[in-house]
Amino acid sequence: MVKDQEYLKKKASFCIDLAKKLGATDSSAAVMHSISETVNFRNRKLDESDRSDSLAVSLTTYIGKKKSSISSSNLNEENIKTLIERCIETTKITPEDEFNSLPDKELLADKINDLNLYDDDHIENDEKIEYLKEIEEAALQKKEIINTETGFTESKSNFILANSDGFLNGYKSSSFSASCVAIAKDSNDKMERDYEFTSTCHLQDMLRPKQIGTIAAKKTLQKLNPKKIDSEKISIIFDRRISKGILSVLASAISASSIARGTSFLKDKINEGIFSTSINIFDKPNIVKGLGSRYFDSEGVKTEELKLVDQGVLKHYLVDTYNGKKLNLKSNGRSGGTSNLFFEKGSISYKDLLKLNQRA
Repeated sequence: MVKDQEYLKKKASFCIDLAKKLGATDSSAAVMHSISETVNFRNRKLDESDRSDSLAVSLTTYIGKKKSSISSSNLNEENIKTLIERCIETTKITPEDEFNSLPDKELLADKINDLNLYDDDHIENDEKIEYLKEIEEAALQKKEIINTETGFTESKSNFILANSDGFLNGYKSSSFSASCVAIAKDSNDKMERDYEFTSTCHLQDMLRPKQIGTIAAKKTLQKLNPKKIDSEKISIIFDRRISKGILSVLASAISASSIARGTSFLKDKINEGIFSTSINIFDKPNIVKGLGSRYFDSEGVKTEELKLVDQGVLKHYLVDTYNGKKLNLKSNGRSGGTSNLFFEKGSISYKDLLKLNQRA
């Protein structure tokens, strides 16, 4: 069971109060407790069983425009005092940076709407093992599948973020995930591998184990006996899994840190077309039960839905406080990155795409 909010709030408030007494003009503190359990199987045999339990505090102190940070997994009161003293002393000798500051008060989250991000259900290791066995049995129904690797992870966390401007809030979250990698061999002893997975906030929303194993096997078998094509100009239909890689590149390129450093190819591209006009991209932090959903970013700034790309046109960068000040932009609650980043669903189905492109 993760530590409750009151315990974490007490530790965070202690840090903020003591930092002020020791000379910090501003400060922020985050206290997090997380528990994770993992079971891995390989070819029907238990490969690994692991449990981790992490309780940690991270502190940032400011003296004017000087800033330093420190963290520890020892939450003993005497250790925290020593930690804060060290952080203050380090801050004193750190060079000033005109862009160092806490977020503007008016940007801090002041209202929390329940997004149902935490499930108190727990699945024992014996049940995890049975789940994985079912996955493997389903995958191995195909005779070409010669090996499988499966895993199940359950994670629960609770955290509190506090700062010297009076912000004190946090929330619990949970995740349940399972995966299967299937390895197949054809008649020529050529091997291929592919995977399927499920990951949800709530245990009951996971895919059934048979589904995971069956899909992993199917995707692997589809890779067997590939055929070469001649060099030619041809339409390409990307599998939807490719979208993650495209979005990852986009998120990196539109982060305020990349823009401020001048290292992004999308610098000065706001209100310019960067995709086809059929493309819309959203970052939506308020999806109920969303794995990436959050109430505020890592600085406490409220997060709202952003339409990053509108009909192919770039509309926003991902802005945090520090880099926002460099760019003369307000934070839009993206310290720590994106939340639930996705392409808007298109108007043409996969089957219809194939019909429109007889050779692709």
